[in-house]
Amino acid sequence: MRDQESGPGHPERRLSTREAADLLGVKPDTVYAYVSRGRLSSRRAPGGRGSTFDAQEVEALARRTRREAAGPGGEPSVRTHLTLIDEDRYYFRGVDAVALTARHSYEEVAEWLWTGRLHEGAVFTAPEASVEAARRVADALPEHAGPTERLRVAAVAAAAADPLRFDLSEEAVLATARVLIPTLVAALLPKRHTHRDGDSLAGRLWGRLSGRPAEDAQLHVLDMALGLLADHDLAASTLAVRVAASARAHAYAAVSAGLGVLEGPLHGAAGGLAHRMLLDVLDLGTAGPVIAQELRAGRRIPGLGHRLYAGEDPRARALFALLEEIPEAGPALAAARDVVATAARHAPLHANVDLALAVLTASSGMEASAAETIFAVARTAGWIAHALEEYGERPLRMRPSGHYVGPRPPRPLPG
Repeated sequence: MRDQESGPGHPERRLSTREAADLLGVKPDTVYAYVSRGRLSSRRAPGGRGSTFDAQEVEALARRTRREAAGPGGEPSVRTHLTLIDEDRYYFRGVDAVALTARHSYEEVAEWLWTGRLHEGAVFTAPEASVEAARRVADALPEHAGPTERLRVAAVAAAAADPLRFDLSEEAVLATARVLIPTLVAALLPKRHTHRDGDSLAGRLWGRLSGRPAEDAQLHVLDMALGLLADHDLAASTLAVRVAASARAHAYAAVSAGLGVLEGPLHGAAGGLAHRMLLDVLDLGTAGPVIAQELRAGRRIPGLGHRLYAGEDPRARALFALLEEIPEAGPALAAARDVVATAARHAPLHANVDLALAVLTASSGMEASAAETIFAVARTAGWIAHALEEYGERPLRMRPSGHYVGPRPPRPLPG
């Protein structure tokens, strides 16, 4: 309730703590943090009913906060404790992401993103009911359905099988995450009838991407790729997840939102395009004609350049270093380097993670869609972490206002 109190000249508009919090887009406790830091003043309401705040002062602080929250060029940004991208390196909760993923499994990296604690030996398993529901609906898809489509319907089916899905407490969401990720993997079809799942998520995923047995070195590359891709700031799919979580969609639904955006050709498809390009280079023995055809068609060269890195993508650099130790990856790796060197004559672009994934998938007997599948499974960990952060914020804060540019009303009815 607003209090109207007389001041010199005109009435002063006062806001309750809840109203001030809503205007600032924060939780009520944060309003008092602003007071303690000297950014806002308060006074007791008549009768000692709690603190009130000058509306004009709160509005001015809200404007300043929005300006402070704007990124480079005035782009909107979201406060997060998860990933920092700084020059040509990036960090998970302040820890170098490349170093972290080199020493720890994908499951351990996911736990670090979610909790800020390292769970040595973490293993994700899914109950049979969740796996059965996911497989049943995924198997009902047409034969031409791709892996990402199987993942999307699997997430919906797993949600329907979980009566506790609407519990948004941290403990419940973490329990969901540890079940959902292995459920998604289990919903994918194994490439060999003789495949038997082991403990590691990377091993289970490999058997659904390649019909070849995996050497330890190849599994290590896949596991590190999963960890490296677990989060990468506010990509389009991650923003969709935060919008869903802001509306208090449950974790399964938030992940479904991310999967829907990932399927767009400008987000998740880049690895598959790079895979096909490398196969063309391998067929022709040189990158020149392939690059020429891409440029002639007016397309960007897949696997090159990244808006957040001036130099080489650190994820690509880390994966290339591991792939160099695998003899089977040699031809695809040489083709990738040929692409980078040839394209450098046209523009100074460096390799990004999509090109490194393409080397892995093209040299491992995987289909072009495998890169997108790896990306989707990996990023689910980051999506859950962002959903957890968003659940701690004010509901529906991810609601921008439209800037209407149509005809001014009122207009006569048509017809």
